[in-house]
Amino acid sequence: MKAAAFDYMRARDVAEACAALAQGNGKAKLLAGGQSLGPMLNLRLARPKLLIDVSRIQALAGIEDKADAWHIGAGVTHSRLEDAAGKLGGGAMLAHVAGGIAYRAVRNRGTIGGSLAHADPAADWPLALAALDAAVVIRGRAGSRRVAADRFMKSAFTTELAADEIVEAIIVPKLSAGARWGYHKFCRKTGEFPEASAACVLDPERRLARIYVGALTGAPQPLAGLARAAAERGLAACTREAIHEAVAAAAPQLDAIDRRMHAGVVARALQKTFQS
Repeated sequence: MKAAAFDYMRARDVAEACAALAQGNGKAKLLAGGQSLGPMLNLRLARPKLLIDVSRIQALAGIEDKADAWHIGAGVTHSRLEDAAGKLGGGAMLAHVAGGIAYRAVRNRGTIGGSLAHADPAADWPLALAALDAAVVIRGRAGSRRVAADRFMKSAFTTELAADEIVEAIIVPKLSAGARWGYHKFCRKTGEFPEASAACVLDPERRLARIYVGALTGAPQPLAGLARAAAERGLAACTREAIHEAVAAAAPQLDAIDRRMHAGVVARALQKTFQS
């Protein structure tokens, strides 16, 4: 199929993109890497009246070291983060996650901000950034604001973004030298969206203990009790029963088979955490 007819504009800066979104009155869409929006346009699942191209806005394309955090522009591609492996002090998990997204051709075009804004429940970034205690910088006509990454996605394909707002950047706190992390997902075929996914981050110096389970029907869900137990008593506290109970409480909508699959992925993420 081919996309329905739409108007196109290339925004020169973030302010112009926000103004165009506002004028679109809910019928405009942003185009960054187009790896999710492109297929949706062709299948006519999305029928915007106006397509606003933000792919060439330089203000969205930077990766900045802010001493205690990484400031990542929303237009940074997955492949740039993948290729930054070994260069992101305190942010090694970012490069690891980026390198596991789809295929290299997709990573060359897809962007971290676009993935967050699309809010697919099975996507990697909503899960990983929630576990890393990141914040999303949102820009609109009224100015900018920050939203915690674990609150940015409200439900499947629904976010905190207002009609005139754009994801401008993501702020990811650096992990300390003693931090441990693990990320695992189960895909039926390499490159596909996962059937189940989980992320674990334990950083005693920052008093950070977070475990999230993803690839659910909505936003990633925290396993706060299990994270505290892992931080206090180590892997021995994360028994099969404890993991199953935590997953069942966080995602009661899962059937028995899906619950076992998600619990298994959480267990693997924990194992990777304590092996690191």
